Amino acid sequence: MMKKFKKVMALAAVAMLTVSMFAACGSSSDDKDKAAEKDSNTLVMATNATFPPYETIEGDEMVGIDIDIAKALARELGMELDIRDVAFDSIVAGVASGKYDIGMAGMTVTEDRQKSVSFTDSYATGVQVVIVKEGSAITSPDDLSSDTKIGVQQGTTGHIYASDDYGEDAVVAYNKGADAVQGLLTGKVDCVIIDNEPAKAFVEANSGLKILDTEYVAEDYAIAVNKNNEELLEQLNTALNKLKQDGTIDEIIEKYIPSDGE
Repeated sequence: MMKKFKKVMALAAVAMLTVSMFAACGSSSDDKDKAAEKDSNTLVMATNATFPPYETIEGDEMVGIDIDIAKALARELGMELDIRDVAFDSIVAGVASGKYDIGMAGMTVTEDRQKSVSFTDSYATGVQVVIVKEGSAITSPDDLSSDTKIGVQQGTTGHIYASDDYGEDAVVAYNKGADAVQGLLTGKVDCVIIDNEPAKAFVEANSGLKILDTEYVAEDYAIAVNKNNEELLEQLNTALNKLKQDGTIDEIIEKYIPSDGE
C-alpha cells in the first residue's frame, strides 16, 4: 500500500512539474512576443561615425546627413530610431544577418554588396577623390599605378575600386579615414582615396594636403536593407520619395554641404 501511495505521489509530482513547465513556456513565449512587438517599433541602424559630414561625433552626439535623414525616415514610419556605431566593414554583414534593420554610412550600391543586401533608392551622390601632399608627383588619378601606395578606409568603395584598379599590394587599408590621412602625413602612403566631403574636412584640418582637381569616381549612396525584409524596403522607398518631394532631403544636405560653398 505504501509503495502504491509513493508511486501515486510521484506521478502527481511529475504532473505538477509538467504543468509548471508548460506554464513557464507559455510565459516565456508571451514575453518573447511582447519583446518582438516592442522591437518591431524600433528601427535599428548601423553606421560608422567617422565619415563627416554624413556621420561623425560632436561632443556626446552623433550628427550628419545620414543621421538626420534616418531620423526623418523613422518619423515618417512612426518608429523609434536606435543608432549603432560599428566598424564600417561589419555593416553589410550585420544587416544581412538581421542584427541591424538598415545600414547608412555614405554607402555606395555595388554589385558585391547587392549579393548580401538590398538597397533603397539613392538619396545622395558622392564623389571619390584623391588626397595628396602638396608638391606631390601625383597630379591626377592617371598618375596612380600598382607601384603607388594608396591609403583607404577598410571596406569602403575607395578600397574596392583601388584594389580592383591597382591590385591589393598597392592598397593600405586603415580602420578609419583619419588613420589613412595620418598614414599620408607620415609618409606611409603616397595618397588617400576617399569620399570628397570627408576629404575636404581632412584637408582643412591638416596643413600641407590637397585634393586633386580630377575626381576618381562618382557614385550613389543608398540604404542597405535585409534581402528578406521587402516590406521595410518598400516603406523606406515610399518615405524617401516623400522626403525628396517635400524638400526635406535637400534641406538636410544643404545644412551640411552648402551649395554656395560657405
